[in-house]
Amino acid sequence: MVKHGSEPLFPWLHRPLHEALALQAAHALLLHGPDGNGQFQLALAIAQSFVCEARRAGLRVEPSCGACAGCRLFAARTHPDVFILVPDALRETLGIPEAPMGDDIGSVVAAGKAKPSKEIRVDGVRAAISFAQSTSARGFGKTVVLHPAESVNSIAANALLKSLEEPAGRTRYILSCNAVDALLPTVRSRCVKVSVGLPTPDQAVAWLEARGVDQPRIMLAATGGRPIETLQWAASDIDADAWLGIPNQVAQGRVEPFVDWPLGRLIETLQKLCHDWICASIDAPPRYFPRQCLGDPCDVSRLLAWSAQLRNHARHAEHPWQVSLKIDALIQQGHSAFVAPIANEAAQVRGLSGPASLHFTA
Repeated sequence: MVKHGSEPLFPWLHRPLHEALALQAAHALLLHGPDGNGQFQLALAIAQSFVCEARRAGLRVEPSCGACAGCRLFAARTHPDVFILVPDALRETLGIPEAPMGDDIGSVVAAGKAKPSKEIRVDGVRAAISFAQSTSARGFGKTVVLHPAESVNSIAANALLKSLEEPAGRTRYILSCNAVDALLPTVRSRCVKVSVGLPTPDQAVAWLEARGVDQPRIMLAATGGRPIETLQWAASDIDADAWLGIPNQVAQGRVEPFVDWPLGRLIETLQKLCHDWICASIDAPPRYFPRQCLGDPCDVSRLLAWSAQLRNHARHAEHPWQVSLKIDALIQQGHSAFVAPIANEAAQVRGLSGPASLHFTA
């Protein structure tokens, strides 16, 4: 099994890994795909392959051996020719240790910040460029990984352009991102793109079953087909039974089941529910919830208005709200959207012009 460090590579990343390694002449790769699909893990696997000394020596190793000196240094996060640049706020989540500049695959931590930054700033990019311009310690060139690339602010992105176009020596850049359109066109044009697609449902379900996720097909739909996020949800005690009960709870305006939810996750979940209520109300297939959990059709105009409200809430999710009051307001808005009288013509044709009933099936 292909590994990076000590972790097996997700099975749906094997194809893009081989595709990336086949691009021998590319000095800047841009890995892009849906959020939570493993782009960062893929970037690490590519970086390890670049520094694998058995692979460099022409031995039959593909993509990396995991046993040579280069691979062992990489696994220990002490390879002197690899530099990983991530926002400070993501360090703990991604398992990137704090490190003095130049020691290993670390990044710059600005002194005196009260709160870790979610951006990659110009000081970090300049440190990466300086690292790339120094002599390779093991003689195989330097590798710089930036993730997520869309978090590079505009000043830092402009500072990076020259190095992406004409990297020093044998330096290679690996950028991974979830929103390729958020990057400057000048950054995109200097990279060779490698698409990282979602796994097939059967592939993802098999992977989740092997990790003990109960009713993985339901939970996979809940996360929009993202198996890594599904696994994280399972670890945080969001199971299929809890997910299937959400439409009924929101329709009844019940706040209690959501009091401990992070605000961002709740808003995202309500957006999914709103999407599926709209689909069910116009006889379109829902995406995140089974149709039988969604109840009777709702007034589409009210749901569209609620969708606009949720988009506004999402933009301000990190505002220092009084969380319990905010959660109560979010659920009550959903309740109001669900129980509003149906006014659209299609519903009247079906004889549903009265108030929507709270009728759900298990």
